[in-house]
Amino acid sequence: MAQHDDNVVWHAHPVTRQARERLHGHAGAVVWFTGLSGSGKSTLAGALEHELHALGVSTYLLDGDNLRHGLCRDLGFGDDDRRENIRRVGEVANLMADAGLVVLTAFISPHRAERQMVRELVGEARFREVFVNTPLTVCESRDPKGLYKKARAGKLAHFTGVDAAYEAPENPALNLNGEQLVTNLTTQVLDLLRRDDII
Repeated sequence: MAQHDDNVVWHAHPVTRQARERLHGHAGAVVWFTGLSGSGKSTLAGALEHELHALGVSTYLLDGDNLRHGLCRDLGFGDDDRRENIRRVGEVANLMADAGLVVLTAFISPHRAERQMVRELVGEARFREVFVNTPLTVCESRDPKGLYKKARAGKLAHFTGVDAAYEAPENPALNLNGEQLVTNLTTQVLDLLRRDDII
């Protein structure tokens, strides 16, 4: 990994995160949805953003597939590239939270170490890990993109849940039953954000 040049110095600006949060009327935070492909992460994140927007909360949704069309389009799906994908997303999410937004992310992010890296980057006070805990059999039966079918046929290697491991969160802010209605799941996340005085 490249090291910082000695001539690169962090520049502090006069408008602080606290000032931006006052302008928005709520805290900046990162809600990190993790789970298997087909668990319902993106659906839930989208439903939650819709509800937050209706409440006047400033949000942005970072979705794994969408970012691979731009910011991360040069990355593959090997371990090193997946780690770099999560690092980049974490950096962007951190900047957006610093801008006072409630940032929602929907990424498989299968390894605890990468999720912990983002937690440390964002800070414990502003990071909420939400595990969309949906059984593999259910995710595979949904298979919205046909990826499990390809993986089982040997046409897609290193696919999480089939021939690559998923490390479930050990102590997430929420452990959601991904078989519930998305409206129920959305309410549970809203309750968390209210309880923690984020919104």
